[in-house]
Amino acid sequence: MTETNRNLVPEDEFPTGSPVNISRRHFLLTSAGAAAGAFVLGFGVPVGRARAQQAASPMPPGTRVPAFLEIRPDSTIRFMSPFVEGGQGVFTAMAQIVGEELDADPKTFVVENAPTGSDYLVVHGQMRITGGSMSVRTSYETMRRLGALARNMILQAAAKRLDAPITELTTEPGRVIHAASGRSLAYGDIASEALDLPVPAPESVALRDPNKFRWIGKPVERLDIHDKSTGKAVYAIDCKVDGMLHAAVQHAPRLGLTIGKIRNEEQLKAMPGVHSVHSLPGAVAVVAERWWNAKRAAEAAQVDWRDPGSDANPELRYMPADFSTTAFNDKLANEPGNGKEAENVGDIAKAFDGAKTVVSATYRSQYLHHAQLEPPSTLARFNPDGSLELWMPNQAPEQFQADIAKLTGLDPSKVIIHSPILGGFFGRHFLYPSANPYPQAIQLAKEVGRPVKLIWSREEEFLRDPMRPMAAVRFRGALDANGMPVALEAISACEGPTEGVYGHKEDSLDPTALEGLAGKSYAIPNYRIAQIYVKNPTTLAYWRSVGNSMNDFFYETFLDELADKGGQDPYELRLKLLQKNERLSNLLKAAGDLSGGWKRGPFTADDGSRRARGVAMASPFGSHTAAIAEVSIRNGQVVVHDVWEAIDPGSIVNPAIIEAQVNSATALGMSQVLMEEAVYKNGEPVARNYDLYPILPPDRMARVHVRIVESGAEMGGIGEPGLPAIPPAVTNAVSTLTGKRIRSMPLSNYTFES
Repeated sequence: MTETNRNLVPEDEFPTGSPVNISRRHFLLTSAGAAAGAFVLGFGVPVGRARAQQAASPMPPGTRVPAFLEIRPDSTIRFMSPFVEGGQGVFTAMAQIVGEELDADPKTFVVENAPTGSDYLVVHGQMRITGGSMSVRTSYETMRRLGALARNMILQAAAKRLDAPITELTTEPGRVIHAASGRSLAYGDIASEALDLPVPAPESVALRDPNKFRWIGKPVERLDIHDKSTGKAVYAIDCKVDGMLHAAVQHAPRLGLTIGKIRNEEQLKAMPGVHSVHSLPGAVAVVAERWWNAKRAAEAAQVDWRDPGSDANPELRYMPADFSTTAFNDKLANEPGNGKEAENVGDIAKAFDGAKTVVSATYRSQYLHHAQLEPPSTLARFNPDGSLELWMPNQAPEQFQADIAKLTGLDPSKVIIHSPILGGFFGRHFLYPSANPYPQAIQLAKEVGRPVKLIWSREEEFLRDPMRPMAAVRFRGALDANGMPVALEAISACEGPTEGVYGHKEDSLDPTALEGLAGKSYAIPNYRIAQIYVKNPTTLAYWRSVGNSMNDFFYETFLDELADKGGQDPYELRLKLLQKNERLSNLLKAAGDLSGGWKRGPFTADDGSRRARGVAMASPFGSHTAAIAEVSIRNGQVVVHDVWEAIDPGSIVNPAIIEAQVNSATALGMSQVLMEEAVYKNGEPVARNYDLYPILPPDRMARVHVRIVESGAEMGGIGEPGLPAIPPAVTNAVSTLTGKRIRSMPLSNYTFES
């Protein structure tokens, strides 16, 4: 195991008479009793002789019980989660699922992020990522079976200790009961023997009847909240190892530039606390004894930046000096062509030829930052045994391990990844070229011969954060004599995040570019969905709810535009288009009921304000949502008073987490539609911090009302599905209230009269 020092403010850092600036976070960490060496980042649970022998033969992911569980003498349970906790509640959900079948109260679980290894590839038994709202739904049965296997091993050990047939034993939370003799054993009394037993065949254990669930389906309290509330939670930026140096960087102002010369390098080296100055690809780094000294020196670097030469790697993106988001948005909106088809159903040409009314409109979305509160960081250390150890925020440990092995030439077994909890992520911590600090930290640790912790300042993060893609969609809609849609065509000009990361393929489409446009359930008989690929000069990334975050805005607002042109109420139109889809019809009605009955407006509220409501639906990541938003205009600014959202995730694990996630997704959806926008001028981002990139403040957050509709269908995702319906619901309400059709985000770019 590796110990990291959490004594972040040693006594010798405060000489008498010296000025002291202790951050609130450092104070909380130290005052919470986080003494030196108290925080342990392990490689998994202890593995005894029998367990080690068992590991020699391959086992299906999620079945080797000792890789996941350590039951301590006091019957508390250390569980290695295959998914990273980033505020979404997955640690609690894992404890509920495993605890249900193990018959152990989730409150007795101490959950940590698992190390790399084939045991943890539980996403469909093939991979591991924390993203795509996949964690619980792709591992639910596997994690249940893991708990059942562990319980069986506990029963075997108890049968031997009590000299009783296993068929006479039952369990209560944390205890084995032998009713015939009145004896019982705590799990902690027999755990060591139990976990050294061979793991039974997975198919040999029966799972609990859902009607007898104690914890699954219940609002179990979150396991991570206490440590976060008391400052004990440890993030990557908190980790320390002996002999560590700190590093900060100054990136090139535009992506793709290289260093010509550091004009004041000698002055930088002479600054207080500076250890060394380094040239990195597209950045200057300063290594120092303290991060603040490194940051001040990095910011002071005077660098001659050069455009890439003819020998530059063509796979790396280059930001032109004349790039602006305004011009690029116009380019997307006017990009010629009919695109490559994702869907083509019916006879769209015939439908348009015979239409009573044809509606055409172009809708646009903006670049977005992830803007998570935790800045990117990496602590890198080369060990005497030739291994490389890293502490870094990430959503896919094995992917990072493989990439780092390729980068360094090390065998993957020599690359040790520690995955602390995430301070927000929204899709930020994947493998994005030129957008992660770990290659820089590795190079610096190698060059200085000591461990190095690199933290990107907020300004450097905003400069290199990969963007949620921008898109423009050209719509055509055909209405019959009754005002009903009979055809719809959507051609999106964009680059999807997946092709942005892994490269564009001429013979295929990126599903993430069109999700939310394609796959709609409305009974429009003729439709065509297509993409025109337009490469971006920015680095692109996944953003919470991915393509749905912009595409449901496009589709659902244009659907309202069709409703208006056809003289239809938008809520009633959706019900008509979904009349053969009982699940979605019920969901939309649930949202209407939750709001007290659909009322479009405009109408006058009790406080005298003029208000209107908008409706929208979305079906991302295996779940379905319907949202209604109520808005007014105050001092020229959109006010969202209430959001009512119904969500059908099929089946559920923790309703309290679902409600929290819908609230969280609503906040981000509102932030996107009301104010967030990453703007570039002259090839550089205008915003380098939150002062020019505002996110939704608490006083603009709506009241959120959530209804969970548990249809019993296959389990869907939770973390992201609550977001995509929010921007169109808000925008449709604003269009109704103002009489002005809104076709782009954010609404802060519009002028409204109160």
